Amino acid sequence: MTYGQINPPSRLLMGPGPSTADPRVLRAMAAAMIGQYDPAMTTYMTETSELYREVFRTTNEQTFLIDGTSRAGIESALVSLLEPGDRVLVPVFGRFGHLLVEIAERCGADVHTIEAEWGQVFAPEQIEAAIIDVRPKLLAIVQGDTATTMCQPLADLGEICRRHDVLFYCDTTASLGGNEFEQDAWGLDVTTTGLQKCLGGPSGSAPITISDRAAAVINGRKHIEAGLRPSEAESDDDPEVGARIASNYFDLAMVMDYWGPKRLNHHTEATSMLYAARECARLLVGEGMPAAVERHRLHGAAMLAGVQGLGMSVFGDLAHKMNNVVGVYIPEGIDGDGARAAMLDDFGIEIGTSFGPLQGKVWRIGTMGYNARKDAVLLTLAALEQVLRAGGAQVTAGGGVGAAQEVYA
Repeated sequence: MTYGQINPPSRLLMGPGPSTADPRVLRAMAAAMIGQYDPAMTTYMTETSELYREVFRTTNEQTFLIDGTSRAGIESALVSLLEPGDRVLVPVFGRFGHLLVEIAERCGADVHTIEAEWGQVFAPEQIEAAIIDVRPKLLAIVQGDTATTMCQPLADLGEICRRHDVLFYCDTTASLGGNEFEQDAWGLDVTTTGLQKCLGGPSGSAPITISDRAAAVINGRKHIEAGLRPSEAESDDDPEVGARIASNYFDLAMVMDYWGPKRLNHHTEATSMLYAARECARLLVGEGMPAAVERHRLHGAAMLAGVQGLGMSVFGDLAHKMNNVVGVYIPEGIDGDGARAAMLDDFGIEIGTSFGPLQGKVWRIGTMGYNARKDAVLLTLAALEQVLRAGGAQVTAGGGVGAAQEVYA
């Protein structure tokens, strides 16, 4: 069989992610390959670390990329921080809290949870009460869960964690760049993210930042691969200590040495993805992080007004909704999968279904990254109106676009 060159159909990705990658990021990915220790490459690595310090709002020296999707970042953080038997507290308010639980359990941790109804978030006092009860080594939480569209407030949690001597990890895959986030001011220890949502890139690289406190915990388990170990005379300069981290690829002690001044070989950096991640951060930092958050807030507010203007009911607590995604109940009588297929086939626009208890009940519509812009919002609302009308829903003509335009006005 003969296969032709890849030629994907034109799509406007307005679901909960991945989102349409910025063309400037795709152009950066097409740059030439260079060796992993080429001075140009190590310079790009250093620049990427500097840029992501701005994105995460941190001064952490240990700020770099994990080669893999956003889940690779999550797994690297948890497997490097947790030893078998360590207590972990995971506040679960959606699908991705359950993911943190599963990964922590695979690390052999003693995992404890508290749960909020999907569409709600936790108050700080609920989390503190659970910390006092569980006495965990680590609090692991998601900031924005696209399954529920909710954004968990974090600003008070760092101080609570420090007061109770708890490490604080957060997954910001769905939220960073489109919602307020302050690594240092909020007292987080480790944060991971992905490119494919508000950062405007493709999936495949997971930026991470690690506080000095967390880096000390990770380096307390530092072991060097046999083929890289120094001579006996030099080994005292870099002693091996603690229980070895269970994963080689996700061993942050080794990855920190690869990204740090030692440049100690670990893996071969994913060159094209580094180019992409660097360009995502360069564009965000050039825009300014507060301006990027405001852009997502504006276009998210327009989309919210638009779906309400079409007569659709919105899922969840609107006071804690992420800027970049909205959940809407599928109108009665509308075939949810059929309507999504019509959006894709007739208009080239993708919107998302949902998971778990919301499967078949809720659509999720994103306004994130490169698609957090006016034309994308208005096109999506106009197309959605036609699809709903074709399905028999009673829709006010122009109600969605009109309501969004009022927000922009």
